[in-house]
Amino acid sequence: MERFTLLKGLVAPMDRENVDTDAIIPKQFLKSIRKTGFGPHLFDADRYLDTGYPGMDLNTRKINPDFVLNQARYQGASILIARKNFGCGSSREHAPWALDQYGFRAIIAPSYADIFFNNCFKNGLLPIVLPEAQVARLFDEMNAFVGYQLTVDLERQVVCKPDGTELPFEVQAFRKYCLINGLDDIGLTLRYADKIKLFEAARLTQQPWLAA
Repeated sequence: MERFTLLKGLVAPMDRENVDTDAIIPKQFLKSIRKTGFGPHLFDADRYLDTGYPGMDLNTRKINPDFVLNQARYQGASILIARKNFGCGSSREHAPWALDQYGFRAIIAPSYADIFFNNCFKNGLLPIVLPEAQVARLFDEMNAFVGYQLTVDLERQVVCKPDGTELPFEVQAFRKYCLINGLDDIGLTLRYADKIKLFEAARLTQQPWLAA
């Protein structure tokens, strides 16, 4: 998992409440058994005018020019601003995969669905909770200025605006540790790889029939 410490990036908006995981990554793409390739299908039903399905040629697809992420001013955005209850609906882990693989590293919203919120941390994506009034102000500023950027400082737990204003946010200490060190659940386990190998070697010495 990629480390997350300091992120300065272009901001893109998702200006609607209760965005569910089926909108983030439609159900037909959940058939894939791989953990890659979901970025091109983020918000698939909104980004394209045709119906998407796994394995289709993306060069043949009809782009929806009215969808926000297709607008030139938001290309290359790494921070998404959303309204309340972002990531509601089913518990699919594919949703943070799609957001991350599209290029987003952080999301800012007033609230999230619990399972989506937890899945973000497990996949290197930082979901930041800010008061609704602050998020509304960020929407206004972003709409007013093309190329609007924010800086997310995870170590200091602040979102820095272009005018120098800092917006503090809370993050649980263990989740912060994992993001800063780039550790998912597998990475956390592999920190003890040497001890695991020693245990397995000793176990097979004492119970050699287990090798069969």
